Amino acid sequence: MDRMQDSAPTYPSYETFRAQAPASHAALLALSKSAGDSGLDKRMIELVKIRTSQINGCAFCVQHHLTIARSLGVDAVKLDLVATWREAGIFSPREMAALAWAEALAGMAHQPVADAVYAALLAKFSESEAMFLTVAIASINAWNRVAGALRFTPSIPTV
Repeated sequence: MDRMQDSAPTYPSYETFRAQAPASHAALLALSKSAGDSGLDKRMIELVKIRTSQINGCAFCVQHHLTIARSLGVDAVKLDLVATWREAGIFSPREMAALAWAEALAGMAHQPVADAVYAALLAKFSESEAMFLTVAIASINAWNRVAGALRFTPSIPTV
């Protein structure tokens, strides 16, 4: 019998990560901030971060970015339907291009990003905006790997 099966490991909390790996925490925050400071619509960035976190299975990041999106005034219906954005019929063409790009980048381990997805992105975003959106998606992918792998517990807001 494998000794690792005898007891479940104890994972660090987000607070422990922040305290014990401050430079890594600061670097991840700086990467996220650079995209957030780019001038892109912060509500759209949050939708992209939520969708990417859903794909990556990171409950901590989904909850964190839902909280931020709500504070920015993102429509509750969009938050409810972001997982099914293609069928929902309520997302703008720009949001849909960003969400398609987010899904393509989140799935890079399984298939390369199609030229058509990037062309669709550039039909709605400038090259500079596309770069910052890519950085926003890369940053949430990095956060998803840290928070998901270390199993950070999401903060559940009180109603």
